Amino acid sequence: MRTRTAALAAMAALVLLPVVAGCGDDDNGGGTQQSATPTATATQGQDQPADPAAARQEIQKNWVAFFDPATPVEQKTKLLENGDRMRPVLEAFAGNPQAAQTSAKVKGITFTSATQAEVTYDLLVGGTPALPDSKGSSVHQQDTWKVSAKTLCALVKLSPDATAVPGC
Repeated sequence: MRTRTAALAAMAALVLLPVVAGCGDDDNGGGTQQSATPTATATQGQDQPADPAAARQEIQKNWVAFFDPATPVEQKTKLLENGDRMRPVLEAFAGNPQAAQTSAKVKGITFTSATQAEVTYDLLVGGTPALPDSKGSSVHQQDTWKVSAKTLCALVKLSPDATAVPGC
């Protein structure tokens, strides 16, 4: 319960400060935690990247880096879909003490097209799963596999104090 409360507190920072900062995204679009190579599947008949193994590796690397509190905001904007528009959210997250304990562990990746993937991950607080088996997505944008803005917004909306955040 305590780790879940800490995770929700970290997510609350994503809600409150961006609203004040007025972040915007018009198209709705933790410490490093390493894991074994995540499993991946592609549904029969659906597209997948030209090199699925390389894509899986990049998705895992970028998700871990995105949720690593040691990763600078400038780098995180490059790992998030429409990251420049979502910068106020990232800056708020970086300034939250609870966020300094938050990381992610990718557990599985399923390609839904050549440019999109579903990601199963654990959101960790202090190395302990606070939101195990969470579902998110990754998108291939500007030659990089990125955490989707939709995933970040879903985490923001978990806060009990969540209000409408522009772009989410």
